[in-house]
Amino acid sequence: MRKITNELIESFKTYLIEEEKSENTIQKYIRDVRFLREFASVREISKTLAIEFKAYLAEKYELSSANSMIAAVNAFFRFLGWGELCIKQFKIQRKAFCSEKRELTKDEYFRLVNTAKQKGNERLNLILQTICGTGIRVSELRFITVEAVRKGEAVVSCKNKTRTVFIVRGLQKKLLNYAKRNRIATGCLFLTKAGKPMERCSIWREMKRLCK
Repeated sequence: MRKITNELIESFKTYLIEEEKSENTIQKYIRDVRFLREFASVREISKTLAIEFKAYLAEKYELSSANSMIAAVNAFFRFLGWGELCIKQFKIQRKAFCSEKRELTKDEYFRLVNTAKQKGNERLNLILQTICGTGIRVSELRFITVEAVRKGEAVVSCKNKTRTVFIVRGLQKKLLNYAKRNRIATGCLFLTKAGKPMERCSIWREMKRLCK
């Protein structure tokens, strides 16, 4: 009888680590597998249950989110040799452009940056300028190190892909001054009070408060 045990989940986690998946990916995959276990409850993990799980996801989440959870579950099935239980992802019509409602205008950007400055949140002020000035994702801010700023470029590695991001001189000067004032001599530039790199969820939380 197929059951999802803590031992299987831990083995899957070890496998993901050895495959050099990112920390965020590992946490998400494990979370999604545990969600499947909660859905199954005392029932055996079967193809029928997997299809029911897929239908449940379609009711509760956007299809893009449901697909990401299906990808995690399918990876778990393949790892265990349960490939016959894998389920197909939902087909989604991709948009060729971003809706204007989701675009950040230049005025809105300056309002956010200036508000962060007025609130005395220099770190968030510079995070916004760094994201918009380099085009990096929030999750990639950890690659903005003191060394990278001094060099004027950061090497970003994500999902087995590597690219170089340039830091323009004006932003470079602001970031170096910030590092000097906060006595950050090396490593990641944007840190928590505990001296650890800021996580994506914390940054989003601060941004949402700033938007309000």
